Amino acid sequence: MLRLTVGFLLVSLCSTVTLVIALLLLPWRPARVKLCNYYGKIVGRAILWLAGATPTVHHRERIEQFRPAIYVSNHVSTLDAFVAIWICPIGGCGVAKKEILRIPFFGWLYFLSGHLTIDRGDRGSAIAAMRDTAAFVRKNGLSIWIWPEGTRSRDGRLQPLKKGFAHLALATKLPIVPVVVHRAHENWAKHTFMFQPIDLKIEILPAISTESWQPETLDAHLAEVHKAFADQLDDSQKPLVPQSAAAQSSAG
Repeated sequence: MLRLTVGFLLVSLCSTVTLVIALLLLPWRPARVKLCNYYGKIVGRAILWLAGATPTVHHRERIEQFRPAIYVSNHVSTLDAFVAIWICPIGGCGVAKKEILRIPFFGWLYFLSGHLTIDRGDRGSAIAAMRDTAAFVRKNGLSIWIWPEGTRSRDGRLQPLKKGFAHLALATKLPIVPVVVHRAHENWAKHTFMFQPIDLKIEILPAISTESWQPETLDAHLAEVHKAFADQLDDSQKPLVPQSAAAQSSAG
């Protein structure tokens, strides 16, 4: 409870200060995106510490080496949001579900940040928002951070990837950079506020070029990215169903 209280106070204070600055930058969306990237460097790392997660980032230089890029990460814990805002480069535009806006202070800042929220229940609206984001990042030389599974895994295992990030890749031709987060679900499980201290391993994998990606081969590209994650994860987090099998089941 002490860690949770300190974390809430920290997020509240930093969010309030950043909210005021974001209001002053309201006409300039790229500036608001970058402002909140700086916010994430402070708040993200502080929350990891408060949650008892000791991070080790392997090949962090690849974050800068390949940008602008589409950074894709596996999603198993609330902790993932704070890993993302800490690791995400300056000029990285996040993509999150609209439910994030309900979170006091953090969600309010996200609303003004210039980052994207999508409604998973409205496919047409989500696709239109993705198109707008693709145009926005192309115009301003920004990156994108997205969790391609769409929702958190309950047991820590990698789930099938949804096609949203692949459509962004088709529209922008930005490289895909997989960010593999290990064991985060052991620290901060879904729908709980209980923290377990862990050594948090984060791997930045080599970029996957999307220059040759085509709509008709999208399932193969999804399987390629899914395999890049699966190959790095421990047995306890490996997917039970390969991406290719999940795609065939969905098509059927």
